[in-house]
Amino acid sequence: MNEERMMKWFEFGDSPAVIQEVVAKFWDCACQITATLDPGPERTVALRKLLEARDAAVRAKMHPGG
Repeated sequence: MNEERMMKWFEFGDSPAVIQEVVAKFWDCACQITATLDPGPERTVALRKLLEARDAAVRAKMHPGG
């Protein structure tokens, strides 16, 4: 599963405890995407957009209400 080079951006072992639960769910989703979709440009786009969503979720967790 980790042959996808974008997976490094979903790793969360060094993340602060306050966001661990949030980022773990995005890791799981990224793993499912790489396990079920064939490699290619559309899978990369899916992972890139998931990463954008992860970043927004982290910001929402760290700064509730914006």
